[in-house]
Amino acid sequence: MPNLWPILIAFVLFFVGVPVAFSMIIASLIYFTFWCDGVTLFNMISALFEQSSSFTMMAVPFFILAGSVMGYGGVSESLMDFCGMLTSKFTGGLGATNCLLSTFMGGLSGSSCADAAFEARMLCPEMVKRGYPLGYSAALTATTSCITPIIPPGIALIIYATAASCSIGDMFLAGYIPGIIMCVALLAVNYFIAKTRGYQPAVKEKVTAKQFMKQLGSSIWALLMPIGIVMGMRVGIFTPTECAAICVLYSLFCGVFIYRRLKLEHIKKIVVESVHSTASVLLILSAASMFSRYMLWENIPQIGTNLLIKIAPNGTVFILIVLVFMLIMGMFLDTAAALVILPPLLIPVAKTLGVDVIHLGLVMVLMDTLGGVTPPFGVMMFSVMGVTKVKMSEYMKDGWPLILTLLIVCAFVAVCPVDMILLNLFR
Repeated sequence: MPNLWPILIAFVLFFVGVPVAFSMIIASLIYFTFWCDGVTLFNMISALFEQSSSFTMMAVPFFILAGSVMGYGGVSESLMDFCGMLTSKFTGGLGATNCLLSTFMGGLSGSSCADAAFEARMLCPEMVKRGYPLGYSAALTATTSCITPIIPPGIALIIYATAASCSIGDMFLAGYIPGIIMCVALLAVNYFIAKTRGYQPAVKEKVTAKQFMKQLGSSIWALLMPIGIVMGMRVGIFTPTECAAICVLYSLFCGVFIYRRLKLEHIKKIVVESVHSTASVLLILSAASMFSRYMLWENIPQIGTNLLIKIAPNGTVFILIVLVFMLIMGMFLDTAAALVILPPLLIPVAKTLGVDVIHLGLVMVLMDTLGGVTPPFGVMMFSVMGVTKVKMSEYMKDGWPLILTLLIVCAFVAVCPVDMILLNLFR
Protein backbone atom coordinates (compact mmCIF):
# COMPACT_ATOMS: atom_id res chain seq x y z
CA MET A 1 0.00 0.00 0.00
CA PRO A 2 1.30 3.50 -0.80
CA ASN A 3 1.85 6.09 1.90
CA LEU A 4 -1.47 7.97 2.01
CA TRP A 5 -0.65 10.19 4.97
CA PRO A 6 0.16 13.25 2.80
CA ILE A 7 -3.33 13.06 1.24
CA LEU A 8 -4.91 12.87 4.69
CA ILE A 9 -2.76 15.75 5.96
CA ALA A 10 -3.67 17.91 2.95
CA PHE A 11 -7.41 17.35 3.43
CA VAL A 12 -7.27 17.96 7.18
CA LEU A 13 -5.39 21.23 6.65
CA PHE A 14 -7.86 22.28 3.95
CA PHE A 15 -10.90 21.58 6.12
CA VAL A 16 -9.49 23.57 9.05
CA GLY A 17 -9.15 26.63 6.82
CA VAL A 18 -5.65 26.44 5.30
CA PRO A 19 -5.73 27.48 1.60
CA VAL A 20 -5.59 24.52 -0.76
CA ALA A 21 -2.21 25.49 -2.24
CA PHE A 22 -0.49 25.70 1.15
CA SER A 23 -2.21 22.49 2.27
CA MET A 24 -0.63 20.59 -0.63
CA ILE A 25 2.78 22.24 -0.16
CA ILE A 26 2.90 21.45 3.58
CA ALA A 27 1.80 17.85 3.04
CA SER A 28 4.38 17.38 0.27
CA LEU A 29 7.20 18.89 2.32
CA ILE A 30 6.36 16.64 5.29
CA TYR A 31 6.41 13.61 3.01
CA PHE A 32 9.71 14.43 1.28
CA THR A 33 11.35 15.39 4.60
CA PHE A 34 10.29 12.48 6.83
CA TRP A 35 9.08 9.61 4.60
CA CYS A 36 11.18 9.83 1.46
CA ASP A 37 14.94 9.25 1.24
CA GLY A 38 17.21 10.63 -1.45
CA VAL A 39 15.24 13.82 -2.19
CA THR A 40 17.07 17.08 -1.58
CA LEU A 41 15.64 20.54 -0.93
CA PHE A 42 16.65 21.46 -4.49
CA ASN A 43 14.50 18.63 -5.87
CA MET A 44 11.51 19.83 -3.84
CA ILE A 45 11.88 23.44 -4.99
CA SER A 46 12.28 22.27 -8.60
CA ALA A 47 9.06 20.28 -8.29
CA LEU A 48 7.32 23.32 -6.85
CA PHE A 49 8.07 25.45 -9.91
CA GLU A 50 8.15 22.81 -12.64
CA GLN A 51 4.56 23.13 -13.87
CA SER A 52 4.09 26.89 -13.59
CA SER A 53 7.38 27.76 -15.32
CA SER A 54 6.59 26.00 -18.60
CA PHE A 55 6.34 28.08 -21.78
CA THR A 56 2.76 26.95 -22.43
CA MET A 57 1.57 28.05 -18.99
CA MET A 58 2.71 31.60 -19.78
CA ALA A 59 -0.54 31.84 -21.74
CA VAL A 60 -2.49 31.93 -18.45
CA PRO A 61 -1.19 35.30 -17.11
CA PHE A 62 -1.49 36.84 -20.58
CA PHE A 63 -5.14 35.81 -20.94
CA ILE A 64 -5.85 37.05 -17.40
CA LEU A 65 -4.21 40.37 -18.27
CA ALA A 66 -6.21 40.62 -21.49
CA GLY A 67 -9.46 40.04 -19.60
CA SER A 68 -8.60 42.76 -17.09
CA VAL A 69 -7.70 45.22 -19.87
CA MET A 70 -11.03 44.53 -21.58
CA GLY A 71 -12.90 45.15 -18.36
CA TYR A 72 -11.42 48.62 -17.94
CA GLY A 73 -11.28 49.35 -21.66
CA GLY A 74 -15.03 49.09 -22.20
CA VAL A 75 -14.99 45.85 -24.21
CA SER A 76 -16.93 43.91 -21.57
CA GLU A 77 -19.55 46.66 -21.23
CA SER A 78 -19.93 46.77 -25.01
CA LEU A 79 -20.61 43.03 -25.00
CA MET A 80 -23.12 43.45 -22.16
CA ASP A 81 -24.94 46.16 -24.15
CA PHE A 82 -25.00 43.88 -27.22
CA CYS A 83 -26.39 40.94 -25.21
CA GLY A 84 -28.93 43.22 -23.56
CA MET A 85 -30.09 44.48 -26.94
CA LEU A 86 -30.62 40.90 -28.16
CA THR A 87 -32.63 39.80 -25.12
CA SER A 88 -34.21 42.90 -23.58
CA LYS A 89 -37.63 42.44 -25.21
CA PHE A 90 -37.98 38.78 -24.21
CA THR A 91 -39.45 37.38 -21.01
CA GLY A 92 -36.60 36.98 -18.52
CA GLY A 93 -34.45 39.25 -20.69
CA LEU A 94 -31.95 40.25 -18.00
CA GLY A 95 -31.43 36.62 -17.08
CA ALA A 96 -30.85 35.82 -20.75
CA THR A 97 -28.36 38.67 -20.92
CA ASN A 98 -26.55 37.01 -18.03
CA CYS A 99 -26.32 33.73 -19.98
CA LEU A 100 -25.18 35.29 -23.25
CA LEU A 101 -22.63 37.56 -21.58
CA SER A 102 -20.94 34.60 -19.88
CA THR A 103 -20.78 32.82 -23.22
CA PHE A 104 -19.14 35.78 -24.93
CA MET A 105 -16.91 36.48 -21.93
CA GLY A 106 -15.56 32.93 -22.23
CA GLY A 107 -13.88 34.03 -25.44
CA LEU A 108 -12.31 36.98 -23.64
CA SER A 109 -11.41 36.40 -20.00
CA GLY A 110 -11.50 32.59 -19.83
CA SER A 111 -11.87 32.78 -16.05
CA SER A 112 -15.06 31.64 -14.32
CA CYS A 113 -14.31 33.51 -11.09
CA ALA A 114 -13.59 36.75 -12.97
CA ASP A 115 -16.80 36.36 -14.96
CA ALA A 116 -18.86 35.60 -11.85
CA ALA A 117 -17.51 38.61 -9.95
CA PHE A 118 -17.95 40.97 -12.92
CA GLU A 119 -21.55 39.97 -13.65
CA ALA A 120 -22.46 39.94 -9.96
CA ARG A 121 -21.42 43.59 -9.77
CA MET A 122 -22.95 44.67 -13.08
CA LEU A 123 -26.12 42.60 -13.51
CA CYS A 124 -27.35 41.39 -10.11
CA PRO A 125 -28.34 44.86 -8.78
CA GLU A 126 -30.25 45.58 -11.98
CA MET A 127 -31.96 42.18 -11.89
CA VAL A 128 -33.10 42.80 -8.31
CA LYS A 129 -34.49 46.20 -9.35
CA ARG A 130 -36.51 44.48 -12.09
CA GLY A 131 -38.13 42.08 -9.62
CA TYR A 132 -35.80 39.09 -9.73
CA PRO A 133 -35.12 37.59 -6.27
CA LEU A 134 -31.57 38.13 -5.04
CA GLY A 135 -31.09 34.38 -4.62
CA TYR A 136 -32.06 33.67 -8.22
CA SER A 137 -29.93 36.53 -9.57
CA ALA A 138 -26.89 35.27 -7.66
CA ALA A 139 -27.47 31.61 -8.58
CA LEU A 140 -27.95 32.42 -12.27
CA THR A 141 -24.77 34.51 -12.28
CA ALA A 142 -22.79 31.69 -10.65
CA THR A 143 -24.13 28.93 -12.92
CA THR A 144 -23.69 30.90 -16.13
CA SER A 145 -20.05 31.47 -15.15
CA CYS A 146 -19.58 27.70 -15.67
CA ILE A 147 -19.77 28.41 -19.41
CA THR A 148 -16.76 30.72 -19.34
CA PRO A 149 -14.00 28.09 -18.84
CA ILE A 150 -15.47 25.93 -21.62
CA ILE A 151 -15.55 28.59 -24.35
CA PRO A 152 -12.00 29.29 -25.64
CA PRO A 153 -9.65 30.58 -24.36
CA GLY A 154 -10.75 28.95 -21.08
CA ILE A 155 -7.85 28.81 -18.65
CA ALA A 156 -9.00 25.41 -17.38
CA LEU A 157 -8.65 24.02 -20.92
CA ILE A 158 -5.05 25.28 -21.07
CA ILE A 159 -4.21 23.76 -17.69
CA TYR A 160 -5.61 20.35 -18.61
CA ALA A 161 -3.92 20.33 -22.03
CA THR A 162 -0.58 21.12 -20.39
CA ALA A 163 -0.99 18.44 -17.71
CA ALA A 164 -2.19 15.87 -20.25
CA SER A 165 0.41 16.78 -22.91
CA CYS A 166 -2.26 17.23 -25.56
CA SER A 167 -3.00 20.05 -28.02
CA ILE A 168 -4.41 23.27 -26.57
CA GLY A 169 -5.90 24.05 -29.99
CA ASP A 170 -7.77 20.72 -29.93
CA MET A 171 -9.10 21.46 -26.44
CA PHE A 172 -10.28 24.87 -27.61
CA LEU A 173 -12.12 23.41 -30.61
CA ALA A 174 -13.76 20.78 -28.43
CA GLY A 175 -15.07 23.41 -26.02
CA TYR A 176 -17.36 25.36 -28.35
CA ILE A 177 -20.29 22.96 -28.75
CA PRO A 178 -20.59 21.99 -25.04
CA GLY A 179 -20.37 25.68 -24.11
CA ILE A 180 -23.14 26.59 -26.54
CA ILE A 181 -25.32 23.70 -25.30
CA MET A 182 -24.88 24.94 -21.72
CA CYS A 183 -25.89 28.45 -22.79
CA VAL A 184 -29.01 27.25 -24.64
CA ALA A 185 -30.06 25.02 -21.73
CA LEU A 186 -29.73 27.85 -19.20
CA LEU A 187 -31.58 30.23 -21.55
CA ALA A 188 -34.46 27.76 -21.74
CA VAL A 189 -34.65 27.22 -17.97
CA ASN A 190 -34.41 30.96 -17.33
CA TYR A 191 -37.27 31.60 -19.78
CA PHE A 192 -39.45 28.95 -18.14
CA ILE A 193 -38.79 30.31 -14.63
CA ALA A 194 -39.33 33.92 -15.77
CA LYS A 195 -42.60 32.97 -17.50
CA THR A 196 -43.82 31.04 -14.45
CA ARG A 197 -42.95 33.80 -11.99
CA GLY A 198 -44.02 36.69 -14.21
CA TYR A 199 -40.68 38.47 -14.65
CA GLN A 200 -41.23 41.24 -17.18
CA PRO A 201 -39.00 42.11 -20.18
CA ALA A 202 -36.45 44.85 -19.56
CA VAL A 203 -37.93 47.08 -22.31
CA LYS A 204 -41.15 47.10 -24.28
CA GLU A 205 -39.89 48.79 -27.47
CA LYS A 206 -38.70 46.72 -30.40
CA VAL A 207 -35.05 47.08 -31.38
CA THR A 208 -34.78 48.67 -34.83
CA ALA A 209 -32.42 47.47 -37.54
CA LYS A 210 -30.47 50.71 -37.25
CA GLN A 211 -29.98 50.24 -33.49
CA PHE A 212 -28.93 46.64 -34.00
CA MET A 213 -26.35 47.48 -36.66
CA LYS A 214 -24.95 50.33 -34.58
CA GLN A 215 -24.48 48.10 -31.53
CA LEU A 216 -23.11 45.27 -33.66
CA GLY A 217 -20.56 47.64 -35.15
CA SER A 218 -19.47 48.65 -31.67
CA SER A 219 -19.24 45.08 -30.35
CA ILE A 220 -17.79 43.35 -33.41
CA TRP A 221 -14.24 43.99 -32.23
CA ALA A 222 -14.83 41.83 -29.18
CA LEU A 223 -17.03 39.23 -30.92
CA LEU A 224 -14.35 38.39 -33.49
CA MET A 225 -11.60 37.72 -30.95
CA PRO A 226 -12.53 34.08 -30.04
CA ILE A 227 -12.61 33.16 -33.74
CA GLY A 228 -9.21 34.73 -34.29
CA ILE A 229 -7.77 32.90 -31.27
CA VAL A 230 -8.79 29.42 -32.42
CA MET A 231 -8.18 29.85 -36.14
CA GLY A 232 -4.78 31.43 -35.56
CA MET A 233 -3.65 28.40 -33.60
CA ARG A 234 -5.27 25.86 -35.93
CA VAL A 235 -3.47 27.18 -39.03
CA GLY A 236 -0.21 27.51 -37.12
CA ILE A 237 0.17 31.28 -37.19
CA PHE A 238 1.06 31.40 -33.50
CA THR A 239 1.37 29.25 -30.38
CA PRO A 240 -1.12 29.52 -27.47
CA THR A 241 1.33 31.71 -25.52
CA GLU A 242 1.92 33.99 -28.51
CA CYS A 243 -1.84 34.09 -29.06
CA ALA A 244 -2.37 35.23 -25.45
CA ALA A 245 0.21 38.00 -25.87
CA ILE A 246 -1.50 39.14 -29.08
CA CYS A 247 -4.82 39.22 -27.19
CA VAL A 248 -3.28 41.65 -24.70
CA LEU A 249 -2.13 43.95 -27.51
CA TYR A 250 -5.50 43.65 -29.25
CA SER A 251 -7.41 44.48 -26.05
CA LEU A 252 -5.14 47.49 -25.48
CA PHE A 253 -5.85 48.67 -29.02
CA CYS A 254 -9.62 48.29 -28.54
CA GLY A 255 -9.60 50.00 -25.15
CA VAL A 256 -7.53 52.99 -26.30
CA PHE A 257 -8.56 53.59 -29.91
CA ILE A 258 -11.96 51.89 -30.42
CA TYR A 259 -13.87 52.38 -27.15
CA ARG A 260 -11.57 55.11 -25.78
CA ARG A 261 -12.24 54.06 -22.19
CA LEU A 262 -8.75 52.92 -21.20
CA LYS A 263 -6.82 55.66 -19.38
CA LEU A 264 -3.39 55.89 -17.80
CA GLU A 265 -4.88 55.77 -14.30
CA HIS A 266 -6.28 52.31 -15.09
CA ILE A 267 -2.86 50.78 -15.71
CA LYS A 268 -2.00 50.35 -12.03
CA LYS A 269 -5.38 48.74 -11.26
CA ILE A 270 -5.05 46.39 -14.25
CA VAL A 271 -1.56 45.29 -13.24
CA VAL A 272 -2.51 44.75 -9.59
CA GLU A 273 -5.65 42.74 -10.44
CA SER A 274 -3.80 40.65 -13.03
CA VAL A 275 -0.90 39.92 -10.70
CA HIS A 276 -3.26 38.86 -7.89
CA SER A 277 -5.25 36.56 -10.18
CA THR A 278 -2.14 35.13 -11.83
CA ALA A 279 -0.37 34.56 -8.52
CA SER A 280 -3.37 32.66 -7.19
CA VAL A 281 -3.54 30.36 -10.23
CA LEU A 282 0.21 29.75 -10.51
CA LEU A 283 0.61 29.13 -6.77
CA ILE A 284 -2.03 26.41 -6.96
CA LEU A 285 -0.38 24.96 -10.08
CA SER A 286 3.01 24.91 -8.36
CA ALA A 287 1.59 23.25 -5.26
CA ALA A 288 -0.28 20.71 -7.37
CA SER A 289 2.91 19.95 -9.32
CA MET A 290 4.78 19.24 -6.10
CA PHE A 291 1.92 17.11 -4.78
CA SER A 292 1.84 15.22 -8.08
CA ARG A 293 5.54 14.39 -7.59
CA TYR A 294 4.65 12.72 -4.29
CA MET A 295 1.85 10.72 -5.96
CA LEU A 296 4.18 9.54 -8.71
CA TRP A 297 6.83 8.60 -6.14
CA GLU A 298 4.33 6.37 -4.34
CA ASN A 299 2.96 4.90 -7.62
CA ILE A 300 -0.53 6.12 -6.74
CA PRO A 301 -1.46 6.78 -10.42
CA GLN A 302 -0.55 3.21 -11.38
CA ILE A 303 -2.45 1.75 -8.43
CA GLY A 304 -5.45 3.93 -9.19
CA THR A 305 -5.29 2.94 -12.86
CA ASN A 306 -5.42 -0.75 -12.04
CA LEU A 307 -8.30 -0.20 -9.61
CA LEU A 308 -10.33 1.85 -12.12
CA ILE A 309 -9.81 -0.75 -14.85
CA LYS A 310 -11.27 -3.39 -12.55
CA ILE A 311 -14.25 -1.18 -11.63
CA ALA A 312 -14.94 0.20 -15.12
CA PRO A 313 -15.50 -2.57 -17.70
CA ASN A 314 -15.85 -0.08 -20.58
CA GLY A 315 -15.36 3.55 -21.53
CA THR A 316 -18.94 4.65 -20.78
CA VAL A 317 -18.85 3.39 -17.20
CA PHE A 318 -15.43 4.97 -16.77
CA ILE A 319 -16.67 8.37 -17.98
CA LEU A 320 -19.66 8.19 -15.61
CA ILE A 321 -17.32 7.40 -12.69
CA VAL A 322 -15.17 10.39 -13.68
CA LEU A 323 -18.35 12.48 -13.86
CA VAL A 324 -19.28 11.80 -10.24
CA PHE A 325 -15.70 11.95 -8.98
CA MET A 326 -14.98 15.33 -10.60
CA LEU A 327 -18.22 16.81 -9.27
CA ILE A 328 -17.16 15.87 -5.74
CA MET A 329 -13.60 17.11 -6.29
CA GLY A 330 -14.90 20.40 -7.67
CA MET A 331 -16.79 21.02 -4.42
CA PHE A 332 -13.53 20.95 -2.46
CA LEU A 333 -10.56 21.56 -4.74
CA ASP A 334 -9.73 24.50 -6.96
CA THR A 335 -10.14 23.68 -10.65
CA ALA A 336 -6.46 24.27 -11.40
CA ALA A 337 -5.33 21.88 -8.66
CA ALA A 338 -7.67 19.09 -9.72
CA LEU A 339 -6.71 19.40 -13.39
CA VAL A 340 -3.01 19.07 -12.61
CA ILE A 341 -3.22 16.23 -10.07
CA LEU A 342 -5.81 13.96 -11.71
CA PRO A 343 -4.82 13.60 -15.41
CA PRO A 344 -1.81 11.34 -14.65
CA LEU A 345 -4.23 9.09 -12.74
CA LEU A 346 -7.05 9.01 -15.30
CA ILE A 347 -5.42 9.27 -18.73
CA PRO A 348 -3.78 5.79 -18.72
CA VAL A 349 -7.17 4.25 -17.91
CA ALA A 350 -8.88 6.32 -20.60
CA LYS A 351 -6.41 5.16 -23.24
CA THR A 352 -6.80 1.53 -22.14
CA LEU A 353 -10.60 1.74 -22.43
CA GLY A 354 -10.54 3.65 -25.73
CA VAL A 355 -11.70 7.03 -24.36
CA ASP A 356 -10.32 10.05 -26.23
CA VAL A 357 -8.03 12.19 -24.04
CA ILE A 358 -9.66 15.41 -25.34
CA HIS A 359 -13.15 14.14 -24.49
CA LEU A 360 -11.96 13.09 -21.04
CA GLY A 361 -10.55 16.59 -20.52
CA LEU A 362 -13.82 18.28 -21.48
CA VAL A 363 -15.76 16.09 -19.05
CA MET A 364 -13.25 16.80 -16.28
CA VAL A 365 -13.39 20.57 -16.87
CA LEU A 366 -17.20 20.57 -17.11
CA MET A 367 -17.77 18.67 -13.89
CA ASP A 368 -15.02 20.33 -11.89
CA THR A 369 -16.38 23.73 -12.90
CA LEU A 370 -19.92 22.68 -11.95
CA GLY A 371 -18.59 21.71 -8.52
CA GLY A 372 -17.53 25.34 -8.16
CA VAL A 373 -21.15 26.51 -7.91
CA THR A 374 -22.24 23.99 -5.27
CA PRO A 375 -21.76 23.82 -1.49
CA PRO A 376 -19.74 23.43 0.61
CA PHE A 377 -16.74 25.24 -0.93
CA GLY A 378 -17.67 26.17 -4.51
CA VAL A 379 -15.36 29.03 -5.55
CA MET A 380 -17.76 30.75 -7.98
CA MET A 381 -20.58 30.38 -5.47
CA PHE A 382 -18.58 32.19 -2.79
CA SER A 383 -17.38 34.78 -5.32
CA VAL A 384 -20.98 35.72 -6.15
CA MET A 385 -22.12 35.50 -2.54
CA GLY A 386 -19.29 37.82 -1.51
CA VAL A 387 -20.42 40.49 -3.98
CA THR A 388 -24.20 40.18 -3.57
CA LYS A 389 -24.27 39.27 0.18
CA VAL A 390 -26.94 36.66 -0.52
CA LYS A 391 -27.55 33.91 2.04
CA MET A 392 -26.67 30.31 1.21
CA SER A 393 -30.29 29.21 1.81
CA GLU A 394 -31.61 31.76 -0.73
CA TYR A 395 -28.91 30.81 -3.21
CA MET A 396 -29.73 27.10 -3.09
CA LYS A 397 -33.51 27.59 -2.97
CA ASP A 398 -33.51 29.46 -6.29
CA GLY A 399 -30.42 27.88 -7.80
CA TRP A 400 -31.12 24.13 -7.69
CA PRO A 401 -33.01 24.03 -11.05
CA LEU A 402 -30.07 25.77 -12.73
CA ILE A 403 -27.48 23.46 -11.15
CA LEU A 404 -29.57 20.41 -12.08
CA THR A 405 -29.80 21.65 -15.67
CA LEU A 406 -26.02 21.91 -15.96
CA LEU A 407 -25.61 18.46 -14.41
CA ILE A 408 -27.91 17.00 -17.08
CA VAL A 409 -25.95 18.80 -19.82
CA CYS A 410 -22.66 17.49 -18.45
CA ALA A 411 -24.03 13.93 -18.35
CA PHE A 412 -25.27 14.30 -21.94
CA VAL A 413 -21.87 15.54 -23.16
CA ALA A 414 -20.12 12.74 -21.26
CA VAL A 415 -22.24 9.98 -22.82
CA CYS A 416 -22.68 11.61 -26.25
CA PRO A 417 -19.29 13.16 -27.18
CA VAL A 418 -20.64 16.14 -29.11
CA ASP A 419 -17.45 17.98 -28.14
CA MET A 420 -15.59 15.89 -30.74
CA ILE A 421 -17.71 17.06 -33.71
CA LEU A 422 -15.72 20.21 -34.55
CA LEU A 423 -12.45 18.50 -33.71
CA ASN A 424 -13.16 15.65 -36.14
CA LEU A 425 -14.05 18.16 -38.86
CA PHE A 426 -10.73 19.99 -38.57
CA ARG A 427 -8.50 16.94 -38.05
